[in-house]
Amino acid sequence: MSPAASAISGGDTAWVFVSSALVLLMLPGLALFYAGLVRARAALNTVLMCFGAFAVVTVQWVIIGYPLAFGSGGWLGNLEWLGFRGVGAGAGPYSATVPHAGFAVFQAMFAGITVALISGAMVERIRFKAFLAFALLWTTLVYDPIAHWVWATDGWLRKLGALDFAGGTVVHITAGTAALVSARILGRRYDAGRMPLRPHNITYTLIGAGLLWVGWLGFNGGSALAADSVAANALATTHVAAAAGLITWLLIDSMRTGQATAVGAATGAVVGLVAITPAAGYVTPLAAVAIGCAGAIASYIAVQWRSRTQIDDALDVFACHGVAGIVGALLTGAFATKAVNPAGADGLFAGNPRLIVVQAIAVLTTMAVTASLTAAISLALARLSAVRLTLRDELTGVDASEHGEQAYHDIDGSPIGGLGTRLGETVVLASEPVSYPTRGAA
Repeated sequence: MSPAASAISGGDTAWVFVSSALVLLMLPGLALFYAGLVRARAALNTVLMCFGAFAVVTVQWVIIGYPLAFGSGGWLGNLEWLGFRGVGAGAGPYSATVPHAGFAVFQAMFAGITVALISGAMVERIRFKAFLAFALLWTTLVYDPIAHWVWATDGWLRKLGALDFAGGTVVHITAGTAALVSARILGRRYDAGRMPLRPHNITYTLIGAGLLWVGWLGFNGGSALAADSVAANALATTHVAAAAGLITWLLIDSMRTGQATAVGAATGAVVGLVAITPAAGYVTPLAAVAIGCAGAIASYIAVQWRSRTQIDDALDVFACHGVAGIVGALLTGAFATKAVNPAGADGLFAGNPRLIVVQAIAVLTTMAVTASLTAAISLALARLSAVRLTLRDELTGVDASEHGEQAYHDIDGSPIGGLGTRLGETVVLASEPVSYPTRGAA
């Protein structure tokens, strides 16, 4: 965070407001990015999970999330700001130059986008209402406490010296870990391993990646909480790391398969953005190149590993967000320098190897707490209600079964993308006949 000034600054306030809008732009960006990667019969549901979770978390944030995450307290915030009471136009404890309400709303964007990220691991098979319940519980029990530990003035990881400029630990490692655990508990899609699960609209994914790239400038740059040199550096490192991640992914794709894919380009850019997030305000642009490249290499390997397992993390949330977030958090401990941000710390290459140890403690703690609490939430929800779609609804398509709508229709008005026939019959999906047996039907 940038050094606080003595009075509300119009420039700083305007920058945080613009950054909040840019982070909000990441919501349709993520929705398009994810929707393009699923099959046509799940496109609407995939978008709606992002928007629905974001709305639920926004209301939760005003009522209890913000006080839990940023209120006073060593392990969890008190309820002084319950319902945004006392969160107004005056300066708050986290910035002397930005209105307290502006800071709180900026942080609400982070909370909302985090749980939306997790949805990518559950697409095509989770009930919509169950996911919204998961979003509410997970944000309250997992995100809010970890955000407090890392970002609150008296959070224990912050006091330990852990650095997380814009959410590598709080956002991406938590989301990635939760995605892996949730996918494991929820189980594989029925079609996984039985037929190719191809993206239905890669153009959507590329456009979504572009919107995420734009929004990330506010995600990272706005975390300086000031229109100053730290924010300028965060903008530079964010943009450079995204480009480095994209190039690295395309090079690996080309060497491994002989083709540079559009999905690979979109994924590489996002992975570079994830990796630089914890370091954006603490490292130089040249270091950002190394971080973006390292994040892409690690995530590419993780994607290949996941594809050989029985874990159906459908959109590789852990491989892309979790792994790149871990790489970025650890490399922050290597490349951070006070020459960029006096409010930060020197890392390994600036003569302070202790910072890597502190970063590793933050990573491991975050993963362990997130995994255990996510498992508890998922199992509890499964006991209380039906979380997963029936086989019939899954094969028909989650758009039709959960929302009574579909994204695409033929010229005669008939829906495109769903199966629309009884189990045990030969059905048509993407113009290819596929036979689904009745064995195991719900």
